[in-house]
Amino acid sequence: MLSLKQKAVVKVAVVLLNWNGKGFLKQFLTPLLHFSTLESGEVEFYVADNGSTDGSVEWLNSNYPNRVKLIKFEENHGFAQGYNLALKEIEAEYYLLLNTDVEVTPGWLQQLVDEMDRSPDVAIAMPKIRSYSSREHFEYAGAAGGFIDRWGFPFCRGRILSCLERDLGQYESSIELFWASGAAFIVRAPLFHSLGGFDGRFFAHMEEIDLCWRAKREGWRIAIFPKSMVYHVGGGTLPNNSPYKLMLNYRNNLFMLYKNLPSNALFWVFLVRGGIDFLSSLLFLIKGEWQLASAVWKGYRQFLATRGELKREREASPKVVSVDSIYRGSILFAYALRGGKLRFSQIEKKIR
Repeated sequence: MLSLKQKAVVKVAVVLLNWNGKGFLKQFLTPLLHFSTLESGEVEFYVADNGSTDGSVEWLNSNYPNRVKLIKFEENHGFAQGYNLALKEIEAEYYLLLNTDVEVTPGWLQQLVDEMDRSPDVAIAMPKIRSYSSREHFEYAGAAGGFIDRWGFPFCRGRILSCLERDLGQYESSIELFWASGAAFIVRAPLFHSLGGFDGRFFAHMEEIDLCWRAKREGWRIAIFPKSMVYHVGGGTLPNNSPYKLMLNYRNNLFMLYKNLPSNALFWVFLVRGGIDFLSSLLFLIKGEWQLASAVWKGYRQFLATRGELKREREASPKVVSVDSIYRGSILFAYALRGGKLRFSQIEKKIR
């Protein structure tokens, strides 16, 4: 396990990465400042602007010149590298990474910090995430904690593929996860830097899963503390039917698997995944969704173009080890078997 000896200037730095999100800042920043208090008072707020052109910077300077610290970039570096660059300029014990389209609730930050203080073996944690538009249901990007199956497909406690459960208090336990959602994500600051931060090649999507996987390989735990809750709009930057977003998800999933799978699993996982992804591209073609099919192929082309670099990194790094909290079956098969109405509780016993 890594040593985390570093004197922090503040307890928590709440950092929002913004790209043309002035509307969300106007809607959610004031309640964020109001509800994000700590008993110690040691919290600072930052907005890292990724080259916005919608007047976000001007609005922040006019409305929050003293309360919110602004880090301004001239171009859009993406989620991964944008946060890497911003967090290099911030000293704190914890970083709280928060999407601009998140509505927080009273006490949410205190709950996360208290639990992190009580859990020195937890590297990264998340609150429970409900949907902003359907407030009794879990939200797609995180729900009540993230997992993956044996073939690398992500899913959540409370959200499997497109099946979103209603929050009836069934997932109130604080459990170990495979990954925590980047929509609302608390991480020990020294650890973030020791791991090298996010992989900037991802640009956006799945970089938090990759970071959590790397932390687990170092012996750390990933957790959810569901007494803390937020509401997430989702799809605020890229809509769910965006070919570019689909390409990022396919490409980055391949990046993540190649970087983190142990050698004895690498061949079989990529063989099966290649077949599944080929079938998904054919399905897009049959449905006449040519741009989405092309996005799958483009994701593979970009992965193959980067594979040599990733291979050299694997060979130069310590031996990749297996980690826990993986569903040992196929989430796609289980989902299809139950007619698209699969709940996390039905497959929970197969996660180990």
